[in-house]
Amino acid sequence: MDGEELTGKKVLITGASGFTGRHAVAYFKAIGAAVAAVVRRPAIHSFGDDVTVHVCDLNDKQQVRYLIDEVKPDYVLHLAGKNSVPDSWSDPLLVLETNVMAVLYLLDALRSYPASRTVIVGSRLKYTPEPGRSPQPPHPYSLSKALEEMVSLSWTSLFGQQIMLAEPGNLIGAGPSTGICSLLARHIVACEQEGKTEAFRLSGRDNTRDFLDVRDAVRAYATLLVQGTTGNVYPVVSGTERSLGEIADTLLAMTEAKVPVRWDGASSGPDGAGDQEEFSALRKLGWQPLIPFTQSLQDILSDVRTQQGRPTE
Repeated sequence: MDGEELTGKKVLITGASGFTGRHAVAYFKAIGAAVAAVVRRPAIHSFGDDVTVHVCDLNDKQQVRYLIDEVKPDYVLHLAGKNSVPDSWSDPLLVLETNVMAVLYLLDALRSYPASRTVIVGSRLKYTPEPGRSPQPPHPYSLSKALEEMVSLSWTSLFGQQIMLAEPGNLIGAGPSTGICSLLARHIVACEQEGKTEAFRLSGRDNTRDFLDVRDAVRAYATLLVQGTTGNVYPVVSGTERSLGEIADTLLAMTEAKVPVRWDGASSGPDGAGDQEEFSALRKLGWQPLIPFTQSLQDILSDVRTQQGRPTE
């Protein structure tokens, strides 16, 4: 997709100040969309003069309705939410409220704008119940994402709204990410600049994950906004499982500093695995990953070095 379909269209992006949100705002702005960036608190991040920033608590139904009536969006990309498994244990009600009720408030407000197309960004860590068994979600976060999917798809069938779900894998890239690649990159830069000697702890070398550059993911969301089929769930992944050993070896080869790493435990198996037929749904719409994996890691390390005051190599 070349973006012409979105030029001049109103695209509302929730969670705009987050890791993916910043990349999404930059992308849609670059292709000529009229971007409405939704943040919870003002002055967190500057998006430039040509992006309209809206401060809104998505857990407040009246604020959400006012937001939608003010923007009247053609497209909505919902990125906001709680994505921490530990936080879901300490405050499960807040996680459920944010990941489920906020979506309902948003979709209900959009009922007045039936032509608006919405992509809800879920998680491949969602809980999938087994038929005939009582629910046993591994953590409250997985339950919240399962309920988020259920209510979103239900709103599609109940009210005929144009809603698609995207399920990203492990997104990587420059910016404020708390993913393993960014955490290791920060440790590397700390070793370069501060001479850190404590080891960075990782699980088993053979532990595999699907990693996708966040910029490729944002392009996928744009494709779904325009071409996605209402009521469908689309995995947004590279389709390639990579081991933590490969991640560590590739990043460590990008520095001359001595970076201690300690491996704790064995592999826990693949995360977000799926068959190729499932992965092909998005590719059939013309999307495919474009950014090489090594380039993503180089960009992460360069960004951390820049943020820490060291010129990139």
